[in-house]
Amino acid sequence: MLNLIHLKVLAAVARHESVTEAAKELHYSQSSVSHHLARLEAATGVKLIQRVGRGIRLTPEGRLLAIRASEIVGRVDAATNELAAQVGLQAGRVRLAANASALSTIVPKAAATLAQAHPGLELSLIDRHPVEALQMLRHGEIDIALIFQHADAPLEEEEGFRLVHLCDDPIYLVSRRPDDSIANHRHSAWIGGCRRCQDELITVCRQKGFTPRIASLSDDMVVVQALVAAGNGVATLPGLALRAHRRPDIHTTELTGFPRQIYAATYGEPPDPPATAAVLATLTEAAKRATSNALTTPLH
Repeated sequence: MLNLIHLKVLAAVARHESVTEAAKELHYSQSSVSHHLARLEAATGVKLIQRVGRGIRLTPEGRLLAIRASEIVGRVDAATNELAAQVGLQAGRVRLAANASALSTIVPKAAATLAQAHPGLELSLIDRHPVEALQMLRHGEIDIALIFQHADAPLEEEEGFRLVHLCDDPIYLVSRRPDDSIANHRHSAWIGGCRRCQDELITVCRQKGFTPRIASLSDDMVVVQALVAAGNGVATLPGLALRAHRRPDIHTTELTGFPRQIYAATYGEPPDPPATAAVLATLTEAAKRATSNALTTPLH
């Protein structure tokens, strides 16, 4: 069966006669474009692309299918635009997954703004870690995933995902003494979190010349702070988590140079549906406000 995304890729390659230029137009990697072409050839059972020197050329069968692909894609895009214009943002539902710190800070502000601007639009929220959220996004179970990535770690290249950078979220050392530093806890017990959080913690500590001894695990910002306050170890938490919940008997010290980057991810071909685009725009503004407030709010 022919796949619309594969047809879009073929039409773009035919327009540019170049995998590289098609990838730029579609905001895909070159390997992703090649993958789609290979899948289309497998589905049709015919050779669609020929290698010519360092470039490519469509076979007669490929050119025929590319012509039809352009027609099909054009009709689908026209239908989508007409339907969007008809429905607008009077109704609709956008499903969003994010972890607790984002759901407690950025998302509520965005939801409130969205409810005022588009009262007919329903925003459905799910608490999930980034890896789970991306899986749900790939499977069509949600429309937007809020994820985070450490600044020094390369973004995972996932086929079909498109990312919008929302903000940088500083990381803080959480301990029982003021004006603390990572170097003071070379031999301390540490409290780790999810896989990405632990990777983040290990990266920060190794920059200081040691590997942390992770003695306890919790993904809950309330539990982590309670354990620190009780003397069960030290931890790192992002600024958004501390804005969502903050115990008065702990101390926080910003770890400069190790921000966590927050992204909104969508899946599939651009452009996003109008409802999804409206949510993305609102999230971007809410993230800017949250970051600005965090920088001006003292964390002792």
